[in-house]
Amino acid sequence: MGRIKHTKNELKRQKDDLKRFIRYLPTLILKKQQLQIEIIRILHAIEELKGKIEAFTASVYEWVAVFAEEVHIEKLVSIEKVRVSTGNIAGTDIPIFEKVDFRESSYDIIKTPLWVDYGIEAVKELAGLKAEYRILDEQLKLIRQELRITTQRVNLFEKIKIPQARENIRRISIFLGDLETASVVTGKLSKNKIEKKQGALVGSC
Repeated sequence: MGRIKHTKNELKRQKDDLKRFIRYLPTLILKKQQLQIEIIRILHAIEELKGKIEAFTASVYEWVAVFAEEVHIEKLVSIEKVRVSTGNIAGTDIPIFEKVDFRESSYDIIKTPLWVDYGIEAVKELAGLKAEYRILDEQLKLIRQELRITTQRVNLFEKIKIPQARENIRRISIFLGDLETASVVTGKLSKNKIEKKQGALVGSC
């Protein structure tokens, strides 16, 4: 704890600081709770999406094997752009998955197997799910980082700032109280001396 001035102005400043800390702390605690809830939501969403990806991959596994051997479908469709918007959770900006734009190459409908259309849609579906998964993972990292910072601030206020301000107020109040008591005592002693002097003068007349 650093040195503080034992003055009335410092006492007022410490009291103002304490009021501000106490007023701001509930906002920080609420933000911390909101971030924790959001992390749980994102984790659930990630698990659900992971299940969808695994199930979808299993359902098209045989098709994927065919793509690799015969048509090289990765040459027919590719990701052009992943579109995201910006959301806000407890004051934290996060990316929100919107859609994936694809670039498709033309191919000979007559010479290409009938299942290629389905294959292209399957690749697009899987790519979209994986892109959404990556965005959710990015959300999770951002929210966890903000939670870490917010938790540090809550701890700073609860364990350091508020107790420190209260202790400073206690110390300054004691000092000023002692000073006032000493002033009163000094005043009385001075008054007694004056009265004694006055009494002595009167007695000598």
